[in-house]
Amino acid sequence: MSTPSSSKSRFSGVVADAVSGNFVDRLLPAWLKPYGRLARWDRPIGWWLLLWPCWWSAALAAVAADRAFPNPLHIVLFLIGAVAMRGAGCTYNDIVDREYDGRVARTASRPIPSGQVTVTLALVFLVLQALVGLAVLLSLNTFSIFLGIASLAIIACYPFMKRITDWPQLVLGLAFSWGALMGWAAAFGELSAAPVLLYGASIAWTIGYDTIYAHQDKEDDAIIGVRSTALLFGDRTRLGLAGFYGLACVLMFASFVIADAGPAAFIGLLGFAGHLAWQALTIDISDPDHCLKLFKSNKIAGWILFIGLLLDALIGA
Repeated sequence: MSTPSSSKSRFSGVVADAVSGNFVDRLLPAWLKPYGRLARWDRPIGWWLLLWPCWWSAALAAVAADRAFPNPLHIVLFLIGAVAMRGAGCTYNDIVDREYDGRVARTASRPIPSGQVTVTLALVFLVLQALVGLAVLLSLNTFSIFLGIASLAIIACYPFMKRITDWPQLVLGLAFSWGALMGWAAAFGELSAAPVLLYGASIAWTIGYDTIYAHQDKEDDAIIGVRSTALLFGDRTRLGLAGFYGLACVLMFASFVIADAGPAAFIGLLGFAGHLAWQALTIDISDPDHCLKLFKSNKIAGWILFIGLLLDALIGA
């Protein structure tokens, strides 16, 4: 399917759904730009969403251990790992989905379907990013290394889920929320009920925000046979968001109680819940630009919760 936007992008290299004037388009050398687009360096919201469960978990571990701050090395490692593994995941997803992407207006301009990067070079780039992620993982304790490796099976199967289930967002949640286990494991070398509940909360949160994201492509998805919770919920999306966002907040509350968190953490959770409620109440599923705005606002939601946990750790130490 050829569209004006995809034809333009084949000439200019610009990806249709990237923010105009992003640093990839402005600053990277010409040979690196297609790879930056392939890794979504021009759209940092993805690695923020992957990073938040890691940082929340690390901060919650600090609260539980009566430390004033999460391990700074872990904070930096999780940041590097999130950028690398989000890029690797996007590269892998684009390799698997190259035929589908070429038939959807918003994704036809991505580097592989538009011909900016060959599949072979994309595979090489995938390996390089995965090696960065591996280096981060090997910097952690033994338990965390094996825990991180265990996530690879979920990551590998995710791109195929949209072909066989209405719930690919659930599988994305299983993969994107793994950091909720990793932050705690990196601090303690084991897991307990608190990070497991935080993991469940992050999964529910992911289902919510990725349902919002999927509403951008629902018409094309319905035509080509791609499935999603956006199509499944349809006009009941607001109710679906309320349910999953509400579940996320309840599970986080339970996680904080078990970790013996103090008032600042629960105030942060209240702000987080308020932000999610605003998303559910204001969403317009017929407006793709509004859906994208709400989706990206989850970066702010993540900051609200993280700051609450940081303050709680500092106060309680």
